[in-house]
Amino acid sequence: MLFKELLAHFEIAETFPDYLLEESFNEVFLNGDFSKQNNDYRIVAKTRKKVTHTMFIKPDEDYPVIVLSELPNGQLNGVKFGQSKDDLRYINEL
Repeated sequence: MLFKELLAHFEIAETFPDYLLEESFNEVFLNGDFSKQNNDYRIVAKTRKKVTHTMFIKPDEDYPVIVLSELPNGQLNGVKFGQSKDDLRYINEL
């Protein structure tokens, strides 16, 4: 599923970098719990393998999309998507 499809599904009408709109994400987010606070959005999806994936959508930030996964053993990993395609940061702890 493309990010722009996820935005349409949750009716998020914000501006994002073009490359990010074409970025592919797991469809598990379509069934996630959606919340909005001010201009920030959060989608939390749990899998059958007891992994919790959280997508933070913050249109006005340097990293407008962050995906963070919490594994059953409590470890965290994820990725931060920047304003340009070459600005990608991997997260392996907080």
